[in-house]
Amino acid sequence: MAAPVQSRKLRILLMPFFASSHIGPFTNLAVHLAAARSDIVEATVAVSTANAAVVRSALARQLSPGSATAVRIATYPFPVVDGLPPGVENLSTVKAEDAWRISVATFDETVMRPGQEALIREHSPDAIISDGHFFWNTDIAANLGVPCISFQVIGTFAATAITHLRDADIHGIAEGGVVALPRAEGGGDILIPHTELPEFVRSQEILDGPVMDRITSSIKRCAGRAVNTFYDLEQGYCDIFASSIKTLPSYFVGPLALQPAAEAPAETTTGDSAGAGHSPPCIEWLDRMPSRSVVFLCFGSLTHVSDAQLVELALGLEASGKPFLWAIRKDTWSPPDGWMDRVGERGMLVRGWAPQTQILEHQAVGAFVTHCGWNSVLETVSAGVPALTWPMDFEQFIIERLLTEVLEIGERLFPEGAGVRSTRPQEHDLVTAEVVAQAVTKFMEPGGRGDAARRRVKELSARAHAAVAEGGSSHRDLHRLIHDLVQARTAAAN
Repeated sequence: MAAPVQSRKLRILLMPFFASSHIGPFTNLAVHLAAARSDIVEATVAVSTANAAVVRSALARQLSPGSATAVRIATYPFPVVDGLPPGVENLSTVKAEDAWRISVATFDETVMRPGQEALIREHSPDAIISDGHFFWNTDIAANLGVPCISFQVIGTFAATAITHLRDADIHGIAEGGVVALPRAEGGGDILIPHTELPEFVRSQEILDGPVMDRITSSIKRCAGRAVNTFYDLEQGYCDIFASSIKTLPSYFVGPLALQPAAEAPAETTTGDSAGAGHSPPCIEWLDRMPSRSVVFLCFGSLTHVSDAQLVELALGLEASGKPFLWAIRKDTWSPPDGWMDRVGERGMLVRGWAPQTQILEHQAVGAFVTHCGWNSVLETVSAGVPALTWPMDFEQFIIERLLTEVLEIGERLFPEGAGVRSTRPQEHDLVTAEVVAQAVTKFMEPGGRGDAARRRVKELSARAHAAVAEGGSSHRDLHRLIHDLVQARTAAAN
């Protein structure tokens, strides 16, 4: 680890959890902080060694070629974990059956804290922005006499729902039961079957464990909470979130995937021009498609879809007759025999990573089949593309309700009553090709519910861009966060 560069700037150290879905927003936040006040802010993203490449990739996507925004990367060693090969340090790259090993190591303070604390003390930052997983960072920050901000990569709708579920007695509800979530705007409750609740809520052992208590306690002792959302997207839930811990300020600073506007020249350049020049093949393919005709499918970096489900999805897309662009992570999976010939130029597969933001912003894309990961939700809202929802894990079933029942910018792909959906793969019924074809066809019909959802999401898109523009709500909260951290440093020095 290199010695920290001496600077009079406000040195902010950002520490994300070991998943690309967390590292991306933390990196984007670092870029926004540095761009907002490049004259006084120095942002460093601290990750385990193997995850430095993920940060560099996120920087390349967030920063335009030649950008003068400076963001540094610091690394610390990932602990040796039994059963994990060296270099496997991210939930996005670990085998599905070994993902629990990373999670267990993450919450083991005796294993994870030493390397992180050594880096923090070496860099001696003026402020720490930490993922809630690393609950000990609040103590480290207090010992150093600097503020610690808890940064939340999911929105306030899901956060307030999870808090409600933790406080409610849901363990007496049978597996076939339903849990009610109150709406911020009043009216009828939002109903979620027990099988669709996040595993860490369903499991009493996890929910009631000392780790959850430590996380809750550490957040309450932070100097504030930042969230990757914008006020106009989740108004009532932002208010509930902010009032849940009245002693802490809340900063709603998203959507962080949108390009920030630098307000002053920076001194150095960080990032690379990867992706500059020729368009990716999938974008060139989209250029040949009619406006709003293409269904884009992508299930994020953490979702593991069975081979049997992939086959049904492939056959359903074929039967729909609609053009589609499908990003698939499984390099080992091949579609059914003859499928590519039958689909022809109407469909395109993208293996591995896809330029999701660029795809969603393309005029040819008319709908997004999404797992309802929060980053994908913010990207589709920012692009103004309606969603066909297919949640599979974590808090995705909760976030789905925001899209389909609160904002009404999406529809369920797997209709209610068609089968069991669950955060546990072994409980989740297969979504058949017939269901896929019917959902896609119906949503893409001119004048149908897809068009109504598109009108609403277009309005939210305009508000998202306004939020991060100069004078917008997220822009103001970002500057308020910087101001409060500067004030804290000044107070500590006096």
